[in-house]
Amino acid sequence: MTGSGESGAAFTAESATAVLAEACAGAGLEDAGAELLRLGSNAVFRLAGSVVVRIGRSAVELAEQTRTVGVARWLEETGYPAVRLVAGVRQPVVVGGRVVTFWRLVAGEERYAGVVEFAELMRRLHWLEEPESLGLPYVDPLGPTMRRLGELVGLADDDREFLRQRAESLAKRYDALEFVLPFGMIHGDASVRNALLDDAGRAVLIDLDGVALGPREWDLVATAMHYERFGWHTRTKYEAFARAYGFDVMNWYGYPVLADIREMTMVVWLAQNAGHSEQADAELGRRLSDLRSGGDRLGWKPF
Repeated sequence: MTGSGESGAAFTAESATAVLAEACAGAGLEDAGAELLRLGSNAVFRLAGSVVVRIGRSAVELAEQTRTVGVARWLEETGYPAVRLVAGVRQPVVVGGRVVTFWRLVAGEERYAGVVEFAELMRRLHWLEEPESLGLPYVDPLGPTMRRLGELVGLADDDREFLRQRAESLAKRYDALEFVLPFGMIHGDASVRNALLDDAGRAVLIDLDGVALGPREWDLVATAMHYERFGWHTRTKYEAFARAYGFDVMNWYGYPVLADIREMTMVVWLAQNAGHSEQADAELGRRLSDLRSGGDRLGWKPF
């Protein structure tokens, strides 16, 4: 069941479903009736029971997912409220050139936590002192974006070059920043969409792939820009978030740089599915146009 190498097939719902069937068979799980929840950096399936299966795009992610599994196990040992691994299943595994992990379902109905609950999760995470054995990397905010740019096949050459040049400029601006919060463990992809409520109504942190060492400001910028740039949060909700965490990243001079980097991440992430969804293609076109023109981002939609 396990192997190495990269899959040559396109990362689609169909190819991911084939990997799911083989992975579940090897793990002794039933894949009949599986539901595809989302297709992005990973394909995420919900099985008929209380199991969620995440399938990565390639076997290159094996080391990263091995670290993610280690982080999840350590957080469970500390009692931190994060998504839990399925017990008794060897993981991660490589199937069809893709990395697969198995997780316990957080709740029967997917509900996002509120901004205050999310802020409390971040504050508590940032207080933890991680063991060196986890081997956490230093965060590289633009690294994944640059790698994806080189792999995208559905992006026009002029758009790719525009994004590459923008990323290089942002990397220089980022390197010049002076951070004010303590350096340490961060989630790496912190937004309210990565905090769910369990069946008891408690907030649980999910998507641990990006856990790393870095500036805590990086974990706060998404919520700020979701309010300030996109209008996805009200001012009242954002102010409640900042109070609950204890710091308003928008009052720090480096906020616009981090927000611009997050925008780049969002655009390139969406470009992975270019040509597979009319909605995604329309949203990608809107985002690229706004980046080029400097127009406001209030028309951007969550994906």
